[in-house]
Amino acid sequence: MGFLLVTAKVLNSCAEFWINRRTGVETAVKLARIGNFILSLMAVCMMIVMLAYGGYSLWDNYMINSGAFLTSDLLKYKPPENSDAEDNLSLEELMALNPETRGWLTIDGTHIDYPVVQGEDDMKYVNTDIYGEFSLSGAIFLSCINSPDFSDHYNLMYGHHMDNGGMFGDVMEFVETDHFQSHETGTLYLPHKTYGITLFACIQADAYDRIIYTPGKECDMQVLLDYLKAESEQYRDIGVTAEDRIVGMSTCVDATTNGRMILFGRLEEK
Repeated sequence: MGFLLVTAKVLNSCAEFWINRRTGVETAVKLARIGNFILSLMAVCMMIVMLAYGGYSLWDNYMINSGAFLTSDLLKYKPPENSDAEDNLSLEELMALNPETRGWLTIDGTHIDYPVVQGEDDMKYVNTDIYGEFSLSGAIFLSCINSPDFSDHYNLMYGHHMDNGGMFGDVMEFVETDHFQSHETGTLYLPHKTYGITLFACIQADAYDRIIYTPGKECDMQVLLDYLKAESEQYRDIGVTAEDRIVGMSTCVDATTNGRMILFGRLEEK
């Protein structure tokens, strides 16, 4: 009798062991399945987030680049090529929308074809468009140091370097000899005057270059002209003198550096 009781207890213990082991295996399998489901769900969520971010980046890049080019609504304010220089009425209409409008700049054979504004400082139009609204591509603007009517001997304008050639992106092209030689002219329209532009120099400089970045009445023109003749990547001798009136068009070489590319032209009243 005692033997049978011991045997029964042993068999019962073995049965409980195998039942518990089977239950543990089933539990482990269930936990593994739950874990796999959670990992799969996280992977799907990450893919959705990455696709959404990629889509947003493409959309954002498209909006930035498309905003760098003029719409037909703004182009209607550009003075016609054969307009009376004393009466660029379209610019006066644009000035009614934005009193800080100073003129319209066109460089022949490039994407540079924009109104020019001037803020109370040189930061306002870095991320503000001609209508005064936020825009990463900003606007083309005249240095706040310069006279609003471009009457200084050295007038300096700024614009972003857009990879699609928008704003002052095409300034970078002038470092190439063929491009520089085949693009020589432009036009600056003011409300009551029109100037032809003869391009003569393209130089790479540091953003803190005092010779380049001291426009207006503080500029020593002869020092600037000698510097351009000696240091420019491209130079065309057009007989420019310290008594002439010139314009500079500055843009970034790279967004992460202080490098700048500046294109220079002489103003000649039409």
